[in-house]
Amino acid sequence: MKKADPSTAAGAPGFARGSTSAVLVRGYKPRASGEPKARPLTLVVNGRNLRIPAGDRRKDLLTFLREDLDLTGAKRGCGIGVCGACTVLADNKPVRACRTLVADVLGRSLTTIEGLAAPDGGLHPLQQAFVDCGAIQCGFCTPGMVLTAHAFLLKHPAPGRNEARRAISANLCRCTGYQQIIDAIMAAAPHYKIKE
Repeated sequence: MKKADPSTAAGAPGFARGSTSAVLVRGYKPRASGEPKARPLTLVVNGRNLRIPAGDRRKDLLTFLREDLDLTGAKRGCGIGVCGACTVLADNKPVRACRTLVADVLGRSLTTIEGLAAPDGGLHPLQQAFVDCGAIQCGFCTPGMVLTAHAFLLKHPAPGRNEARRAISANLCRCTGYQQIIDAIMAAAPHYKIKE
């Protein structure tokens, strides 16, 4: 009598029990003998393609960026996604890194404040506008504020002050009173019409 192959038997992983036969469950691919359980995963961070070990996908993105990649611009503020200090961009859209798992951004392109600067280390026009307008006080909220404003200006290169105010309303700043931040956004906007 021939023994049944356990990889195709009803009840084996990836198969559903049928009345008389096993049916392959969509998406299941059996592992080859000796193949590791999970393959490395990929992510683009500041233009660099990275292979992410499978074990890192359950980490929160902020911890991964700060501890594994030494990208410390994003800050741990509230830890619940309310203050915006941990904001980074995923495909040019703001995300709260403290509340996002690495697995949630796999295959996407991330930009941190470190990636916004020019390759020669010069400041991006928006960063320079923050400096010029006095929009930086203690600096804790600045990376998240700049990246939120950058994402906004990419979509709205000719904003009004009220639009700019609404765009950054989810980011908290305890020092500036926001007026200097709005001034910086408005000062940088012409660079987005030309360049971005």
